[in-house]
Amino acid sequence: MDFSSIPLFDRITQRMSWLSERTRVLSQNIANADTAGYQPKDLKPLDFDAEMRRLAPVEPRRTSAHHLTGTVAPVGDFDVKKARKTYETAPVGNAVVIEEQMMKVSETQTNYNMMVNLYRKHVDLFKTAIGRN
Repeated sequence: MDFSSIPLFDRITQRMSWLSERTRVLSQNIANADTAGYQPKDLKPLDFDAEMRRLAPVEPRRTSAHHLTGTVAPVGDFDVKKARKTYETAPVGNAVVIEEQMMKVSETQTNYNMMVNLYRKHVDLFKTAIGRN
């Protein structure tokens, strides 16, 4: 079974990709903590409302006129942005604060683990539904 054709799994995979990319960007910030003039970067957060407006409607099979229509998940890329507010700036112009970056990495890792667990639970539900437990 191809789970990528199921919108829920596609969205979980997209979120995991965003979190992986954010970890990469934050790692670059930490690696450049001693680079003169370096400004930390972060990924632009996914805007749920904007994502929902981008979705094209789908016409599922209806058994009643009162049923709602569904949506299809879009494919999108991630935007890197410079951090607007920096906690402190070194005399050489570097604005990377290691503690702040490590907290963001920790938050990102926690969210990634949550997505992995969500994915695993839904796969287990499918296994239960088809009788392979």
